[in-house]
Amino acid sequence: MTVSFNFQSSMNKRRKFIQMTAVLGTGAFLPFQFCTTKKEESSQTEALLGAAKGILDDFGIQLYSVKENMAEDPVKTIQAMASYGYTQLEGFDGGKGIFWGMANTEFKSLVDDLGLAFIASHANTFENLEEQAEKAGAIGMKYLICPWVGPQKSMDDFKRLAEAFNKQGEICKEHGLRFAYHNHGYTFDELEGQIPQDFLMENTDPDLVDFEMDTYWVYTAGKDPIDYIKKYPNRFTLGHVKDKSADLPFDEPNGSTLIGKGLMDFPAILRAGMDNGMKYFIVEQERFDDTDPMEAARRNAAYMKNLVF
Repeated sequence: MTVSFNFQSSMNKRRKFIQMTAVLGTGAFLPFQFCTTKKEESSQTEALLGAAKGILDDFGIQLYSVKENMAEDPVKTIQAMASYGYTQLEGFDGGKGIFWGMANTEFKSLVDDLGLAFIASHANTFENLEEQAEKAGAIGMKYLICPWVGPQKSMDDFKRLAEAFNKQGEICKEHGLRFAYHNHGYTFDELEGQIPQDFLMENTDPDLVDFEMDTYWVYTAGKDPIDYIKKYPNRFTLGHVKDKSADLPFDEPNGSTLIGKGLMDFPAILRAGMDNGMKYFIVEQERFDDTDPMEAARRNAAYMKNLVF
């Protein structure tokens, strides 16, 4: 959200939440005669809720969700994301750098003209970080994110990663942005009697290192995203909104689906996130059933625009 929750944005969200609470409260005390049939009651409730739809003023998309389209025509693809209602972009390096072959200022002009904010990008933070951070900070990006380190052989390896993340956080901070690590499922698998994700969170400096929770991978690893959000308040400042299909085996790694069509309770997850320091809510989908990636991006945006929690 250009979302470092500014005061006005925060107040807008609170007003919507209060409005929703008021609507539900009013419905609870409607005289019996005004609810003569269940159909009429449902219609009245829908009408009341219609005015209160949509808590999130801003939400984004991880462009990896439409990676083939980005490879073919990044400008046209980004224009489409704006038309769907996304207000933020999270990028990735598709082989031409995080600015897709453009200068950082050129890329910023593109997204600015569309009313979008390029808040963050996944990047190889182990190479050329100084240069990447300088260019990202110069155009007002908020984050560079390490998206993957892979399973490690020992906790000593995770200790070295924690130290590396602190150093990468220092470099990002020098250029006016933040560093974050994006989890997969492997950091939630016990190793030498410890949970690596917990170790990383407890052995990195909160002043230098944030985390992007991929809710899908937390859930697929058999953990509760809400429990983790509450266990480490203000550390998960970004969240991937990615649903898990109910039609596939639970342990299927490539099992994402349209948001709201799967197993995950996003109203509850995002409420917990918002209450515990999560500032950016980023749609991601990597598997597609009855639709293509662009149509999925459009439908996911519609879900996010109407989300009430």
